[in-house]
Amino acid sequence: MVTEHSVAHALAALGHETRLMVFRLLVRAGEGGMIVGDISKRLDMAPSTLAHHLRALVDAGLVIQERQGRQIVNRVDYAVIRGTVDFLLEECCADAVDCVHDGGAEETAA
Repeated sequence: MVTEHSVAHALAALGHETRLMVFRLLVRAGEGGMIVGDISKRLDMAPSTLAHHLRALVDAGLVIQERQGRQIVNRVDYAVIRGTVDFLLEECCADAVDCVHDGGAEETAA
């Protein structure tokens, strides 16, 4: 369930530049995700630093970790990020007479 608290937690996690870079890298990786070692190499980041930032993303519910043998695969939880964005936009233009959204298309109340 998406709540103001869960959205605030997700946005706080993404509010750190390094975590945003990690998250965007995982988005680019798609459903297959990435193992910690590959993320570390791609971002030229120490494993201990990466672990700290991944923990924050996992705690915020944005990233899912799955152990596969000796490796940990990290994937974006797309349902959570979609829910976060939907929550932010669900009342878009609710009180507006004129509203601009959907790529700049303007709708006017008649």
